[in-house]
Amino acid sequence: MRDDAMAGDSKGSKGMSREEVLALPVAVDLDTSNRALGLDRSKGYELAKRGAYPCKVLRLGNAYRVVTADLWELLGLAA
Repeated sequence: MRDDAMAGDSKGSKGMSREEVLALPVAVDLDTSNRALGLDRSKGYELAKRGAYPCKVLRLGNAYRVVTADLWELLGLAA
């Protein structure tokens, strides 16, 4: 992750700050999860489609969702 993303600078930053990740709702869309993990959109969707996303992805109709608790665990932020 880039230095400005780690510092919490959301302007033009690819990643999310720790505070932003901890404030996420119970489940998030794949774009939000990609941002938290520092993945670009196309790579995240490619991984989800192949079943190789780094955490569990739920397919709801034509939408992908990620359970935030799984994302927190992957990032080492789980309580």
